Amino acid sequence: MKASLKLGIDFSLTSAVITSLGLMVGLSASTNSVLIVISGLLTMAIADSMSDALGIHISQEGNKKITHKEAWESTIATFIGKFFTTLFFILPIIFLELHIAIILNIFIGLIIISFISYNIAKEKKEKILNKLIEHLAIAIMVIVLTQIAGTMIAQLLI
Repeated sequence: MKASLKLGIDFSLTSAVITSLGLMVGLSASTNSVLIVISGLLTMAIADSMSDALGIHISQEGNKKITHKEAWESTIATFIGKFFTTLFFILPIIFLELHIAIILNIFIGLIIISFISYNIAKEKKEKILNKLIEHLAIAIMVIVLTQIAGTMIAQLLI
C-alpha cells in the first residue's frame, strides 16, 4: 500500500475509534440520551473528520519529501476513513439499547486498535504484545477518563 494512503488510513481509523469511544462514553455517562450521543457522533463525523484531514494535509505539505499528490492522497484517505468509521459507530446505537451499543462499540473499537497495532508491530518487526499493550492502554485510559468526566458532569448538573 502506498505510504500516503497507509498514513491516512492508520491515522483516521485510530483517531475515529479513540475519539468516537471517548465521545460516546462521556455523553452516555452524562446524559444517557441516544439523541445526544448520535448528534455528537454526527457532528464529529463532519467537523473532526475535516479537521483531521486538514491537519494531515498541512503536515504533509510542510514535508519537503512529500509530493502535492501524496499530500492529497493522505488528506482524502484521512477524511474518508474517519468519517465512515465514526458513522459506523452510530449503527449499534440506532438498533440496540444505548448501554449495550456502547459496550459493543468499545469491543469493536478495541479490535480495530488491536488490528492496527498488530500490523504496525509486524511491519516494524517489533514485539506484537508490547505494541498491543501500549496502544490498548491508551484507548482504555480514554474510555475510563471520559466515563469519569461524564459521570462527574451528570452529578454536577443534576
